[in-house]
Amino acid sequence: MKMMFIALAAAAMLTGCALTPPLERPASPVPAAYPLRDDPVTDRTAADLGWRSMFNDPALQRLIELALTHNRDLRLAALNVEMVRAQYDVQKAAELPHLDAGVSMTRERVNAGGQRATQTQAGASVGITAFELDLFGRVRASSDAALARYLASAQGRDAARIALVGAVAQAYFAERLAQAQLALATRTVEDWRGSLALVRQLRAANQTGALELAQAEAQVASSEADREARQREAERRGHALAQLVGQPLPADLPEGASLMEAAVITQLPAGLPSQLLARRPDLRQAELALVAANAEIGVARAALFPRISLTASVGTASPGLKDLFRGGSGVWSFAPQITQPLFHAGQLRREVRLAELRKSAAVLEYERAIEAAFREVADGLSGRERYARQAEAQQRVVQAADRRAALAELRYRAGVDSRLEVLDAQRQLYAARQAALDLRGEEIGNAIALYKALGGGLSENDRVLPEARSRQ
Repeated sequence: MKMMFIALAAAAMLTGCALTPPLERPASPVPAAYPLRDDPVTDRTAADLGWRSMFNDPALQRLIELALTHNRDLRLAALNVEMVRAQYDVQKAAELPHLDAGVSMTRERVNAGGQRATQTQAGASVGITAFELDLFGRVRASSDAALARYLASAQGRDAARIALVGAVAQAYFAERLAQAQLALATRTVEDWRGSLALVRQLRAANQTGALELAQAEAQVASSEADREARQREAERRGHALAQLVGQPLPADLPEGASLMEAAVITQLPAGLPSQLLARRPDLRQAELALVAANAEIGVARAALFPRISLTASVGTASPGLKDLFRGGSGVWSFAPQITQPLFHAGQLRREVRLAELRKSAAVLEYERAIEAAFREVADGLSGRERYARQAEAQQRVVQAADRRAALAELRYRAGVDSRLEVLDAQRQLYAARQAALDLRGEEIGNAIALYKALGGGLSENDRVLPEARSRQ
């Protein structure tokens, strides 16, 4: 027993000669500031804005709540985190010796000097089996890699949560847009049917020709076909939203705001590109993947060196169970083993090279993730600056097209213009209104994309950083 404890103490003193190289994180491959920025630099960004404040719509808030509970992709991401955590726990346990207790009894018949005899051997022992002395840090590096993978999976779960909140919001407003387009198409059908009735009256009074009647009928048929297409699109958007939520949409869903009245914050604070590294889980996930790949180099390097393992046990043995625990029956065993790789046809060194290449790939993946995040934020900021101006200009287009359509109708009734001028004005008005709806949908979509790109959507309620709170 004393010798076993001495061996374990020596193992603890010898472990820790790690061969894992120091991790040098690459410099950020993006500029220090975003383009087209005119907002003041603050400690707060969109990541501090809870999704309830970002989307002040009771229907959407209810749907996000349901999705966070029932969405299967998010539940799968949570299970993956638990599985990776279990793998880390298994690997971490390998750093400590495992004690096993055993009781055995052997009874056999033998021939000795022409006489048959029965022998009994009983034993009880406690010991460790093949405990590796981590002289070169192989076990520790494996644990470090497993820990980094576990932490990366947790960041992946958070990234999936952000993506889900954004996806539900995008799908919800896409459904709102489809409903608004359907309402506009339905109203247009009714308006153009009224115009067709007028043309028919004029035709019955011989005040217009068959060509103008055919044009009006074709216009109504076209609007009816467009309405059916809008109806189909609205249904498809509803199905997509239900899939994201993970269950059928509830019947008691609160009444949501119309698309043009949707309460969505479009002017979001951006902060600095350096803040993305701390605010976006997917970037932290890529960084932890780099940490894991670096630790795997230590594992591969340690495989080139000797591996020492200990097997030791203490216990008792006797010819029978009744004498098993009597004095003088103690036994012990101590069996150290050292294994030195001699010839593996270059396999071990190639595994080191493979680990180094994987780290290089992880560096590039990390840099690429940062570049993609920067581009997403830059695109969102560009849209933030331009969509409001474009929407204001489009509203002027709608107002002008509305005036033209009204004047064309009056001039047609007065016999000044032909029916063709009225048809063209009505089509232009319809296209202008549809463009205004599309533009509003794009503006909201850009705001959601910028919110996600800045790391928003992880928290439900607003959060303020301690350094920012101290100045308030």
